[in-house]
Amino acid sequence: MNISHLLVLFALVAVLNLELNVQVAFGGKPSLSKDCADDGAGSSTIRPGAYASSCPEAEAIIFARVEEAVFEDPRMAASLLRLHFHDCFVNGCDASILLDDTDNFVGEKTAGPNLNSIRGFEVIDFIKADLEFVCPKTVSCADILAIAARDSVLLSGGPGWEVETGRRDSLGASKEDANNNIPGPNSNVQTLTAKFQKVGLALDDMVALSGAHTIGKARCSTFASRLNGNPSLDGAEINYGFLLSLQLLCSNSDNNSTLAELDLVTPATFDNQYYVNLLSGEGLLSSDQVLVTGDDGIRRTVESYVEDPMTFFEDFARSMLRMGRLGPLTGSDGEIRTNCRTVN
Repeated sequence: MNISHLLVLFALVAVLNLELNVQVAFGGKPSLSKDCADDGAGSSTIRPGAYASSCPEAEAIIFARVEEAVFEDPRMAASLLRLHFHDCFVNGCDASILLDDTDNFVGEKTAGPNLNSIRGFEVIDFIKADLEFVCPKTVSCADILAIAARDSVLLSGGPGWEVETGRRDSLGASKEDANNNIPGPNSNVQTLTAKFQKVGLALDDMVALSGAHTIGKARCSTFASRLNGNPSLDGAEINYGFLLSLQLLCSNSDNNSTLAELDLVTPATFDNQYYVNLLSGEGLLSSDQVLVTGDDGIRRTVESYVEDPMTFFEDFARSMLRMGRLGPLTGSDGEIRTNCRTVN
């Protein structure tokens, strides 16, 4: 780390510490929660402000790096949010998704839902390097993912929430569980519900967390089933204009590289437009559109989010906290990796 990098880093920390020293409700800016007790590695639970004493600059450093990354590439907000999601759905929020394959270890990066799809690892690397310089062996990679996900939503215009921290990092990963646990883009309502319930999340969490698709992009190969205009997905009438736009985009192209916006109307803004799109038959993925065709109760929840975006924001923040509590390693379990890509 060179001198200019350090000067920029410490300047950002100084400014952001002033900006971020506020409480987070559903909206507003992230908080360092300096009034919370700091138990260190001995804590058996996650809670706000785990680094209040051991690394009070942690959240400001993470926010600065995420802000820089999203400014350079707005799509990165969705990518960092998705990293946290795909991590938590495989044996809990333990940063297992960040581990690289080695000669004698196979991680989760090459699993079907992740291969050539998950991105943002370099941003996490930069964040970890900054934190290791300021607070060595203190902040876990799992907590970096959780905080970066919140900051990505906030920087895209969505709600803020007080992230619970104190997780430790896994010593292993499971490609098999990544293949089996992460919901696929062609899932029906029954499959989506089952996969969420399997990890301990409820139906309302599934509907709220699906709203993450209000930002980001997807490859043509992930929504090939939508190109055929399946009436059971679109509802009473197929949105032929939307279907035609997808067919034109994906025709004579490499379906593994051509990208479509998950939300064509406000693609880089975290809002409730995703749910508006579903009611007009413009959900990009099959797993999106089935939310309004596969279950009347789910459709009513979607309609409530269309009518009141703040209800969506509140439910999304609440469900993100619930997801963040899935199977965390605490106390003496796991470790604090010094490099998120490998065990110590």
